[in-house]
Amino acid sequence: MAEKYLLKDKVAIVTGGAAGIGYAIASEFAKEGAKVVIAELREERGVQAVAEIAEATGAEVRAICTDVRKEDQIIRCIEETVESFGSVDILINNASKIIMCPALEMTTETYEEIMLNNATSMVMFSREAGRQMVKQGNGGVMGFLSSIHASISEPNCSAYTAAKGAIEAYGRTLATELAPHKIRVNMIQPGATYSELTTPMYTEPVKRSLFERVPMKEIAQPEWIARGIVFLASGESRYMTGETLVMDGGYRMDGSLPGAAYWEE
Repeated sequence: MAEKYLLKDKVAIVTGGAAGIGYAIASEFAKEGAKVVIAELREERGVQAVAEIAEATGAEVRAICTDVRKEDQIIRCIEETVESFGSVDILINNASKIIMCPALEMTTETYEEIMLNNATSMVMFSREAGRQMVKQGNGGVMGFLSSIHASISEPNCSAYTAAKGAIEAYGRTLATELAPHKIRVNMIQPGATYSELTTPMYTEPVKRSLFERVPMKEIAQPEWIARGIVFLASGESRYMTGETLVMDGGYRMDGSLPGAAYWEE
């Protein structure tokens, strides 16, 4: 029996796909037969990721140097993807930035930077990809990397929490607008996950605090989250839109986060 590829010949853009969860998503998509575009600000990292994933999977992969905070670069990325592979079938908005700051010490500039990196950039990319998908007339899939911070509050993380909550609300609304075009929109909330962004935070005090609250007593590997996103991007979830897939080891059942442990010396 021939091997079944869940994303065979689909064209997928993964923002921030050169490291962490984004790299794992790009790699798992390639394994499932997709043609993958890594939209990555760091050009050298993007080229390296393409070489590694292409060698490991034999898939068609390319990197497009893209600053997701800039509308003109997003448009160019969509155009170059279509020129290279003929369509855009899947967009995974993964690129983000964590800045932790007490709410009363936060400047307007810091707040706006966090919102730009974690919400506004995703709105812009999904708008341009959505226009392309509607034009193609073949449906499509969009995924937004959210966080359990969208559901659970933590000290010193107010703007990041607001951004993740905002992108989930946006995604649900976008799902209603794009459903008539057979374009599905879903979000995913990873819990504690090792990545370039988060690994420096996982000091021993933080891990001890986490394991008191995570029933599965583990920090996720990026590949575990990526498999959930493969599900959302594939026909396996064809009747699912406007929903949030939570992958947190049971974290939310406790209803709290480590809080002060992040700031212990």
